[in-house]
Amino acid sequence: MLSTRLTNARFLTMDPAHPVARDVGIWRGRIVGLDDAVTSLPAREVVDLQGATVLPGFIDSHVHLAWTGLKARTPSVAPCARVEDVLAVVADAVARQSSPDAWVALAGYDQRALGRHLTAAELDRVSQGRKVFMLHDSGHGCVVNSAVLDLLPADVPHENGFLAEGAMGAARALRPPHTQQELADAVAHAARTCRAEGITACAEAGIGGSLFGHSPAELAAYQLAREQGQLPLRVQLMVAADALHPVALPDADHTPRALDLGLRTGFGDDWLSIGALKVYTDGGMMARTAALTAPYHGMDHTGQLQDDPEALTDTIAAGHLAGWQLAVHAIGDRAADVALDALERAQRAHPRPAARHRIEHAGLIRPDQLARFARLGVSAVVQPNFLRYFGDDYAAIMGEERAPWLYRGRGFLDHGVTLVGSSDRPVTDGAPLRAIQFMVERASESGQVIGPDEGITVDEALRAYTVGGAFACHWDDSAGTLTPGKRADLVVLGDDPRGVSTSRIGDIEVVTTYVDGRAATA
Repeated sequence: MLSTRLTNARFLTMDPAHPVARDVGIWRGRIVGLDDAVTSLPAREVVDLQGATVLPGFIDSHVHLAWTGLKARTPSVAPCARVEDVLAVVADAVARQSSPDAWVALAGYDQRALGRHLTAAELDRVSQGRKVFMLHDSGHGCVVNSAVLDLLPADVPHENGFLAEGAMGAARALRPPHTQQELADAVAHAARTCRAEGITACAEAGIGGSLFGHSPAELAAYQLAREQGQLPLRVQLMVAADALHPVALPDADHTPRALDLGLRTGFGDDWLSIGALKVYTDGGMMARTAALTAPYHGMDHTGQLQDDPEALTDTIAAGHLAGWQLAVHAIGDRAADVALDALERAQRAHPRPAARHRIEHAGLIRPDQLARFARLGVSAVVQPNFLRYFGDDYAAIMGEERAPWLYRGRGFLDHGVTLVGSSDRPVTDGAPLRAIQFMVERASESGQVIGPDEGITVDEALRAYTVGGAFACHWDDSAGTLTPGKRADLVVLGDDPRGVSTSRIGDIEVVTTYVDGRAATA
């Protein structure tokens, strides 16, 4: 007997062998058959979906759950566009802290709204001596006051209180870590939001590191969330490369650096597992720290790498040798050169054709770099909503020649590169349907079309958020298509993305999301 039979729907399976179905049979959380194979079988529950469109559950292959949940509970200075308004929010947050030793955390900072960076001296006017830490929306910088600067080593660089990349990490390291329960609750809050948008699995993009880590025992918070029944979707955890440490093992083990006990990609189960090793090569475009080969348009700098190229290459090679899948953060084209050079060197020294290494963001990729992605078998994990919401700004700072290279779609697919959709939530909106709409129309919120030749079809965009995501996370044997034997993870939509005008795709209702064959109403 089936556990559940879902009927009277248009199931877009994403499986070329059986592209459309009307019935799906589920037993013990798995799909056991389609259409005639299950239509006549008895089932404990028969659900009439009343003509809805059903897809494999969306996979967000690059998201920050803990950061998303914490940000939702942190005072925000967005959308303030005047320094005085920002300082008023800071003053209010300071007033709510009774302890003079407390850290005052704020979110939503973006210098673009103000026309310049806030300064430590300005924060000092309203901080009453407390330590103020205001995180940039990109996650690649922060503004702090003098009470924090006084605690930092003298050689930590800053610009009147604005700290970028590693300097920001030094300031973050001074803050007390969050408790396991705080992080578990934050993860649960973000995961519920994801599931309501049709996401059934995601990859948390970096735990335990200096840039985005929240606790030395961050993995334990995800375990706690699961044990408490607070994890409503599947989570794969990327580990920040700086969480590894040197280990003394025989040369034959190819493991110069590791997590304790040698944990690496693949450990865990269907609900919670360790995924790729996250390596940062550069910063972000919002903070103007993405590493480019030519200066930002109208500026006199090219961003920055996180470290010396040789040191970054050593880190990437060490992870590859130790058996990790690599997720290399590279937004600018100069950073992509470093990433591709390192991956090529690592594969040449120790071939692992099935490693499925990934480049996260791939924000600005030159035409000559596309063939290298393909030759190395590297997936491109992009965030389409970056251009939907920030596209006017990004196109302006890249200039006319480079703007069409931003967050490519067609260029990757035409070269045979696996294109993977993701959000980088909470940097911007994480709804897959809105991202899918952008991948097709390439239009920012203002209506500016950015790189129209990079537009892809609706089917291709849907594949990026299902089949592509499953491939990038090594889940393709159990997710990404509605195929017998795979998990019963699917999303019920109020309309067919392939049958409405492109401009309406992002507004399609997510009716229900199923994980393990169990429904949760959005």
